[in-house]
Amino acid sequence: MSTTDDLTLRVLGALLREDVAGLRGTGTLERRPDGDWLRTGGLALPVRVEGRQGFQCEYAARLPLLELDGAAHTELGSIIRVLEDLADPDDRPGHRAFAEECRQTLATMRLHDAVRDEVHAALAERYGADPADWTGLAGSLAFDTLAAYLDHPVYPTARGRSGLDNDQLRSYAPEFHPSFELRWLAVPAAALTVEGAGPLPAWWPTPARLGLDGPDGPYLTLPVHPLTADAALAALPGALLAERPYLAVTPTLSMRTVAVDQDPACHLKLPLATATLGLRNRRTIKPGTLVDGAAGQRLLAAVIAREPRFAGRVLLADEQCYAHAGHELLAVLSRRYPAGLEQAVTVPLAALAAPGPGGRLVVDRLADRFYDGSVIGLYDEFLELLLDWQTTLFGYGIALESHQQNTSLVLDFDDRADGEAGRGGGTRLRLLYKDNDGPRVNPARLGELAPLGAEFDDERVTAPDDRALTNLFTTITGHLCTASLAFELAAHGRVPLADTLGLLHARLDSAIERLGPAGASLRAALLDADRLPVKAMVSAGTLFSKERSGAADVNKHYTTGPNYLKPYGVSR
Repeated sequence: MSTTDDLTLRVLGALLREDVAGLRGTGTLERRPDGDWLRTGGLALPVRVEGRQGFQCEYAARLPLLELDGAAHTELGSIIRVLEDLADPDDRPGHRAFAEECRQTLATMRLHDAVRDEVHAALAERYGADPADWTGLAGSLAFDTLAAYLDHPVYPTARGRSGLDNDQLRSYAPEFHPSFELRWLAVPAAALTVEGAGPLPAWWPTPARLGLDGPDGPYLTLPVHPLTADAALAALPGALLAERPYLAVTPTLSMRTVAVDQDPACHLKLPLATATLGLRNRRTIKPGTLVDGAAGQRLLAAVIAREPRFAGRVLLADEQCYAHAGHELLAVLSRRYPAGLEQAVTVPLAALAAPGPGGRLVVDRLADRFYDGSVIGLYDEFLELLLDWQTTLFGYGIALESHQQNTSLVLDFDDRADGEAGRGGGTRLRLLYKDNDGPRVNPARLGELAPLGAEFDDERVTAPDDRALTNLFTTITGHLCTASLAFELAAHGRVPLADTLGLLHARLDSAIERLGPAGASLRAALLDADRLPVKAMVSAGTLFSKERSGAADVNKHYTTGPNYLKPYGVSR
């Protein structure tokens, strides 16, 4: 399949899932000689009927075309123009913006096709031919690079970044694994809010070190991404921009977060004046999200302190140190990873289904090294820990937006465990979390942790009941972190879908059962429901305005899809 056809199918699948133009909700199924079609009015789409087995939708787009009044439209821009003409006039600017997203994504995908082999060869030369040997936090950046070539499980144009050309992508995007130097501002100290205890790293520059001698009054230095340096300077009168860049960094999967080359345990999250996963999903940093990330980490640490079985098994990046000047382009989070990961393989969930150098999937390589070649053995142990942790949080009234980019597996060998070193018996699996700024919290469940739950800046964090929590648990822990991997493994012929989804259902059932009555709402919403919440990211992020979509948060706006778990077990 061509790159163009691949993108067209994914876009059509997303629009069908989100019921754009009413195809899913009001369409009728008709049988033609070539297969099934959904039709509503003059609009028709060739589909594959998947029913309950469908991942987030009972239908899948079967061919890269959309028919209007008998005329077939196969070019993606033409398809979106058809939908634009049918849309409410207020929504047409969003459709045009989405058409531009598609154009940018297609250009990026073609660039990826051209450079992937070269990048893989460079990773193999630098880190080793086998990704299962990519240890340490520097090695983790190589997994981010592999993951950047994969498509998002929900958003069809995730590989596009608005406003960036190919040269900028090559210089700063994670899929090219570049190293570049940051720009720095000297900011009047009175204009900067600084949080976090302890001395700055030795490499953090003074104004004098940056050649900014002689500013009047006390100044502090603030790193800025090269792509936003000029805009950041303009945002704060009195700030000074150093002429020379300083401090080599490598981008992570999120692109706006970079790892310090000389200190890989330190990541700097910096504003970017671009958008991903939708026009309204800007990559700037609102000061309140820094407050919320620190509050989220403290809340999770408090849960771990009360649940000792997670001590040492669930790791948290330290996100207590940050600074901002009250502007979304003038902020930095200094994230510090736990010590002791030098010999561990730290891989984001987003990279597990990615091909590595030589073509084999990362999950295959990890299974070979740590689980005697058993992919389902790795999947099972991962499920057991992840679901125990996430359901325990739910019992405390907490649901995390800990998607596959923010959750990492940490794999190494425990010398205290029985079993031959380097084989499955001695494997130690842990989880590592970062970016905890977007949870949902039900204060009625928090108990003694209620004061910590009150520390969030964003009022949307607080939920009046469990519905917001079950929605977030289902769409993040369910769809993105666990089920999407099951469907990927089946698509690659690694493990039958019935085996992985059956295992997922069983592990969820057991984990929820441990909660007792506190798990009733999660069981009802996730295991017993006929339909599950599904992110409607294209509608909320680009196609429709917030007024039209009603989305208070573009990342937490939902439609529904079939419960693909229900056929695999009888809930208690």
